[in-house]
Amino acid sequence: MLSSMRRRLKHEQGGFTLIELLVVIIIIGILLAIAVPSYLSFSGRANEKAAFANVRAVIPAIESYYSDKNTYDGMTIDYLRGTYDQSISSTGYVVTETNTSYCVSNSQGGKIARKAGPSAAIEIGAVCS
Repeated sequence: MLSSMRRRLKHEQGGFTLIELLVVIIIIGILLAIAVPSYLSFSGRANEKAAFANVRAVIPAIESYYSDKNTYDGMTIDYLRGTYDQSISSTGYVVTETNTSYCVSNSQGGKIARKAGPSAAIEIGAVCS
């Protein structure tokens, strides 16, 4: 047995058989079937956390606006960014406001977080209307 393998390696050109190639392709397919759903789940959670963090980051600027103006009326993300906190992202936000309340939401990669303030908690999956 060993001698026949030595003769084969010595005299014949090496190569892969069709079966060996199919086994490798099947193994790669199994690894992809495991990895892709895991990656998609990871990226969805990351977008959700990013939207949540963006909403949480804008709340101090909103409350500063209210303490200066004694109303939420007229508040925009661009005004908050220019006046209170330049690190606020200028995209992805939806803001609705009244004299005594506001709703701010942010979208990241299809995931949405919102806070209907001033006393509500931050929610995932809803947009301000």
